[in-house]
Amino acid sequence: MKRETFASRFGTMITMIGVAVGLGNVWRFPYMVGRFGGAAFVLFYVLVAVVIGVPALMAEYALGRHTRRGPVGAFAAGGLPFGRQAGWFFFAVVTAATGYYTAVIGWVLYYGIGQLAAVAGASIDVAAILPPASGFAAKSFLLQLACTGAVIIACAAVLVRGLRSGIEGASKIIMPTLFTILILLTIRSLTLPGAMDGLRWYILKFRWTDLNASVMVAALGHAIFSLSLGGTFMVVYGSYLDAKENVAAPAIWTVIGDTSAALIAGLAVIPAVFALGLEPTQGPGLLFSTLPKVFAAMPAGSLFGFLFFGGLFGAAYLSDVAAFETLVAGLTDNTQLTRRRAVWIMATAVFLIAIPPTINTRIFVPWDLTFGSGMQTLGSFLAVVTLAWCVDRSAALRELGTQDGRAVPAWLFNWIRFGIPAAILTVGVWWLLTNVLGVVGSV
Repeated sequence: MKRETFASRFGTMITMIGVAVGLGNVWRFPYMVGRFGGAAFVLFYVLVAVVIGVPALMAEYALGRHTRRGPVGAFAAGGLPFGRQAGWFFFAVVTAATGYYTAVIGWVLYYGIGQLAAVAGASIDVAAILPPASGFAAKSFLLQLACTGAVIIACAAVLVRGLRSGIEGASKIIMPTLFTILILLTIRSLTLPGAMDGLRWYILKFRWTDLNASVMVAALGHAIFSLSLGGTFMVVYGSYLDAKENVAAPAIWTVIGDTSAALIAGLAVIPAVFALGLEPTQGPGLLFSTLPKVFAAMPAGSLFGFLFFGGLFGAAYLSDVAAFETLVAGLTDNTQLTRRRAVWIMATAVFLIAIPPTINTRIFVPWDLTFGSGMQTLGSFLAVVTLAWCVDRSAALRELGTQDGRAVPAWLFNWIRFGIPAAILTVGVWWLLTNVLGVVGSV
C-alpha cells in the first residue's frame, strides 16, 4: 500500500512543530529554567537547540523517509545490527511512555475544567485528580482514569482519519491557537506589578558562573526531550515526508517553533511567579501547585487560567497523537491490521498501561525517568548512528541533501556522524550516573 505523505509544505511544518511542542515546552521548560540558573540555562538551551537539535532532527527525518517506516522497521532497514529487535523494544517503550504521558494530559484537562468552572462561578477540587505520594486513593484514581480515557478517545478520533485529514488538519487549527494563547498570557504576565524582576532573572541576568556542567547537561537533555528526539516520533513523521522535501527545512522550522513556544511559555510563567512573590525553583510542581495560586491572585485569573491549561492541553494533545501514531504505524507497517483496528488496539493497550502510574507518585516518577528521559536519549542515539554509520553513505547524503540533489557539506555529515552521538552519549551517561547509580548530584 502506498504510504501517505503530507498534503502541503505548510502542513508539514505545522505538524512537525505540533509533534515537538508539548508538555516539555509549557510545563517542563519554565520549571527547568527556575531550577537551573535562569538566563544561563535559557541561552545555552537555545544554542543546543540550533547546534544539536537541527542536525539530529534532519537525521531522524532522513532515516524515516529513507526506509518509509517507523522505528519498527526503520532500524532494521537502515542496517542496524539487531535493528528489528531494537524497533520492537522502542515500540514497547513508547507504549509505556504514552501511558504516563496521557495520564499527565488528563491532569491538565481536569485543571482546565476547574478553571472553566471558576469562570462560571462554580468550583471543583482541582487537587482531587493528583495521585497521592504513597498508598492508594480511589477518588483520584477514578478521576484520573476518566480523564485519561477522554484524552485517548480524543486522540483516536483524529488518528482514524489518517495523516492529511486527521493529524495534519488538527495541527493547522491547534498550533496557531496555542501560540495566540501564549502571547495573550505573556502580555498579561508582563503587565503584573513586579513582573520585570522575573523578566530580568529569566533572560537578562546572565552570569558565566551559572553556566556549570549541570546546567549544560540539563539544557542538552531538555532539548532532546522537548524536540521529541528519540528515534520514534520524528522517524515516523519523517517517513511521511515527500521525496522532494528538503529535510533541513522542516528541521529548522521545528526548532524555531519549538524553541519559540518554550521561550514564550517562560515569559508567560516566570514573570507572573516573581510578581506574586512565589518560588520559581520548586520543580515540576510549578505547573500544578504554583500557577493555580498565580491565577487565583490575578484579576480575571480564572479566565487566564482556563486559557493557559486549555493551551497546554492542545500542545500536549498533539504530542500524544504523535505517540499514538508511532504505535499505530508500528502495527500497520508490520501486520495486516487496518489503521482503524490498530488505533483502537493501541488505545485499549495504552489505557490499561496508564493504570499503574496513576496509583501513586512512587510509581509515576520512576516510570517517567525510565521511559521518558533515559530511553528517549538511547533512541535518539541509535537513530543518528543508524543513518550516519549503517545506511549506505551515498544514500544518507542524498536523504540529507537539498531538493536539487546536492549533498550536505562534509562537515555537517561528520557532525551528525561524530558530534551528535557524542553529545547524546554525554546526556545518557550523566542520566545513568545521576538517576540509576546515584554517583553524581541530581540535575
